[in-house]
Amino acid sequence: MRRPAVRLMLGLVLGLAACAARPAAAAELMQLKEGPGRNLTIGRCIICHSLEYLPANAPAMDRAVWKKTIQKMKERFGAPITDEEAREILDYLDASYSGKS
Repeated sequence: MRRPAVRLMLGLVLGLAACAARPAAAAELMQLKEGPGRNLTIGRCIICHSLEYLPANAPAMDRAVWKKTIQKMKERFGAPITDEEAREILDYLDASYSGKS
């Protein structure tokens, strides 16, 4: 009975280690558009995923969808983003990476 729990724990540890190792490499590969909020967006988003996520998803995103996505990152995934930072990130993503009209 303990074996599945050990596997789950090992998977979580390995996943977190991979997430922690990814930021430096991802920052070297991708540069986001210049604009107010860019550095904050990079600093918060790269903690868990590559920056390629932002422009790759931009064609399907508008302000409302970016807002829901940021909220999901905070609430479901525990992203360390304050409400003020979330607004700044939302303004940046809306201005730089919103594809929907």
